[in-house]
Amino acid sequence: MKSGLLTTLLLATLAWPASAATVAKTYSYFSIGGSTLEEIQRQLDVRGPKVKTTGHRHPGATQTEFTSRVAYAPTRNSCKVAKAAVTVKAKIILPRWRRSGRAEADVTLIWDTLASDIKRHEESHVVIAKNHARELEQALLAIGKQPDCKTAQARAKDVSQKILARHDRAQVEFDRVEGINFERRIIRLLRYRMERIANGQLPG
Repeated sequence: MKSGLLTTLLLATLAWPASAATVAKTYSYFSIGGSTLEEIQRQLDVRGPKVKTTGHRHPGATQTEFTSRVAYAPTRNSCKVAKAAVTVKAKIILPRWRRSGRAEADVTLIWDTLASDIKRHEESHVVIAKNHARELEQALLAIGKQPDCKTAQARAKDVSQKILARHDRAQVEFDRVEGINFERRIIRLLRYRMERIANGQLPG
């Protein structure tokens, strides 16, 4: 997970997004091979995206960038935030397994379960980012009247830094909790997938 802030402070009316706290998602993939779980794990360790916050490679990653656009309404004795729009660009990086004909059925089953969980995990990072973007947008609009626009801009910068720091902590905490529950979650998902296969809801 990677986050950044690009804040454009404008005193004029802009072309604002149609909806609040919008998210633009893109996907990219890295290929891995292997016919056993051990080989797949080694491929993930070598080819997975390197995350700056941990310094390690991961089976997936999400890079987020926040853009805040703020318009101010100055008067003779004050200045206030007239409009605020926050958007998030999210790039999700996922693994794509080149299935080997030598791979056993149980390897395929486990991989399908793991790949689905990796995607869910990375999509959850985007949800966290969007929630904080919405919070930032509301906080900017709530700044209220300031003595002048320079003060209003400084206040907007301070508010942005605090909420984005809170966003970063929330992302780290999410990873921590997910890591603790990983084994139990995968076992539960495997059982669920096997039940669906047995009931003909998924191909075996």
